[in-house]
Amino acid sequence: MSFLSRCINRLQPTVTKTGLTAVMSQRLCSSSAPRVLITGSMGQLGYPLAKKLRARFGNENVVVSDIVKPLPQVYKEGPYVFADILDFKNLQEKVVAYQIDTIIHFSALLSAIGEQNTPLAMRVNIEGLHNILEVSRQYRLKLFVPSTIGAFGPDSPRNPTPDLTIQRPRTIYGVSKVHAELMGEYYHYKFGLDFRSLRFPGVISADTQPGGGTTDYAVEMFHDALHPNCTHKCYLSPDTRLPMMYVDDTVDSIERFVFDTTSDQLSRRTFNVAAMSFTPEELAGEIRKHFPQFRVDYKVDERQLIADSWPQVFDDSGSRKEWGWNHEYDMEGLVNVMFAKLNEIHAAAGRTTG
Repeated sequence: MSFLSRCINRLQPTVTKTGLTAVMSQRLCSSSAPRVLITGSMGQLGYPLAKKLRARFGNENVVVSDIVKPLPQVYKEGPYVFADILDFKNLQEKVVAYQIDTIIHFSALLSAIGEQNTPLAMRVNIEGLHNILEVSRQYRLKLFVPSTIGAFGPDSPRNPTPDLTIQRPRTIYGVSKVHAELMGEYYHYKFGLDFRSLRFPGVISADTQPGGGTTDYAVEMFHDALHPNCTHKCYLSPDTRLPMMYVDDTVDSIERFVFDTTSDQLSRRTFNVAAMSFTPEELAGEIRKHFPQFRVDYKVDERQLIADSWPQVFDDSGSRKEWGWNHEYDMEGLVNVMFAKLNEIHAAAGRTTG
């Protein structure tokens, strides 16, 4: 029995033959929206993106997934499912049951965490990716997999770093992301998979806690500025320049790249995107405009070696020319919006700041 027949049977006897045209019209209208599955959705980017896409396409058309139990509010806002990217059959079931046509694949172990547990990072970041690629090929899905500044290494030009250049990263996170870029490109040319990837800088947001990335010092700075002792212990040196981006810009870039750009418009499958670059000391200086007493104690650790192998400035001119990328937040705007958001969060929790 076809999907349309099942829909009509469920609606009978209220739907008669004379109402068949209306039913088909409703079905065609609803099918115009993509059906999206987001893996690793309880991380920094997954849920903000889900909210944005649900506002555009409808709550039921965006399925969020992870292997953790989310807060009760998540279940109320739209479909949430358990999806283990290491379980291929589980992924197949989700794609079929929810009629998925687009996967946005966020599940990954980030740079610093990956270095602490390389075998697990290999399983999640590489084996999990293979499952996502295969299910996308099997069901002819559109697939977006984010990449990172960590996909570059010490042999890459650092200022600026172009879209196409030598990469050779020295972290398992970076290696796995280069692998994802190349495998996605291979699946595109071999099987016609509509694969897309954006290399993101450090992403800064107020709604989630730091998740183990080397650039997470920036998020920690904002939280520490609101702490009573107003002191941050920074694991990078004060002059370590890295590309950064506010989460709203990151989410906007994904939406535009995946849903507002056709595949035949793209000359390549992976692009850099960027917004700003700054050092810990430059960010601290901007924070002191709000909290003059804010202090930073620099205690450099092994993450400095990772940061020293990454780009200082991203060249994202390809994204700006080819599919119209443009960011909204510079460093001043970033600092203003972060403190506004964090103050809202603290007020809702009944905490005082400063």
